[in-house]
Amino acid sequence: MKIIVTGGAGFIGSNFIFYMLRNHPDYEIICIDSLTYAGNLSTLSSVINDPHFRFYKADIRDREAIDRIFAENNPNIIVNFAAESHVDRSISNPGIFLETNIIGTSVLMDAARKYKVSRFHQVSTDEVYGDLPLDRPDMLFTESTPLHTSSPYSASKASADLLVLAYHRTYNLPVTISRCSNNYGPYQFPEKLIPLMIINALNNKKLPVYGQGLNVRDWLYVEDHCKAIDLIIHNGKIGEVYNIGGHNEMHNIDIVKLILKKLKKSESLIEFVTDRKGHDLRYAINPEKIHNELGWLPETSFAIGINKTIDWYLSNCGWWQEIVSGEYQNYYKKMYGDNK
Repeated sequence: MKIIVTGGAGFIGSNFIFYMLRNHPDYEIICIDSLTYAGNLSTLSSVINDPHFRFYKADIRDREAIDRIFAENNPNIIVNFAAESHVDRSISNPGIFLETNIIGTSVLMDAARKYKVSRFHQVSTDEVYGDLPLDRPDMLFTESTPLHTSSPYSASKASADLLVLAYHRTYNLPVTISRCSNNYGPYQFPEKLIPLMIINALNNKKLPVYGQGLNVRDWLYVEDHCKAIDLIIHNGKIGEVYNIGGHNEMHNIDIVKLILKKLKKSESLIEFVTDRKGHDLRYAINPEKIHNELGWLPETSFAIGINKTIDWYLSNCGWWQEIVSGEYQNYYKKMYGDNK
């Protein structure tokens, strides 16, 4: 079995690669990543020389490069993690989100059609559903919840989802889509909430919190997410959407305070800042469909997952210090030089 993983040098993609190599040692994993600011090849250093792993530096918008990689590898399954994903960046520069998340997805699907893959899996987000009121804990996102986007990022992901389903209907491309809640865990880029708060706290810097920090997110430990995708690409029904939620709803401010407590830092480091434009109030997923059809449930409680995550950042200071300094962007040149 040959699986192309796009965006595999990013947070969730790299964790998925580690998971698949551990649990399917006979599979070949082909990673495609353009190594933008959020792609870190050093994250993959532990598997870079694995005979079952291959890395290509390429942009998913580049039809010629994508076609060449597909021709060389003749993959069975595509798992598309590649995406611009930070909401704040989408507000300041929406264009790149449309290009990568929509056009890039279409380029991959055209190659998937040409080389007759058995499964194209699109990794999406619960943000395509918009948000839920804070005072209605009974309300959850289901796969039939209407799409109602709030940011250029979520609009680009919803557009990609619709395009994936259109390719299935028009071309009979064998697709599945998963929409996950907020992920956390090892190797997450420091612009995201949890690693940003951990790193700022360790450096005794202010912890910026939007508004009053009352926004609620459903947190999913990244390895649980990887297990769900593994199940979907092997056993999920073609043409279906699966919601993947963590059953771990938390106010942002409570997460920040928990991190400070774990690190024995003062809450005086918290700094409330102007709220994000169009900031969604609450995300919460109902994962009954994937549980009933595929037997998946999240295994990691937030209490356990956040402790594991904080401990990982404490034990891997070199990884995030290189990112903060910008040195991580030189890793590819060190590995491959200027000619590849």
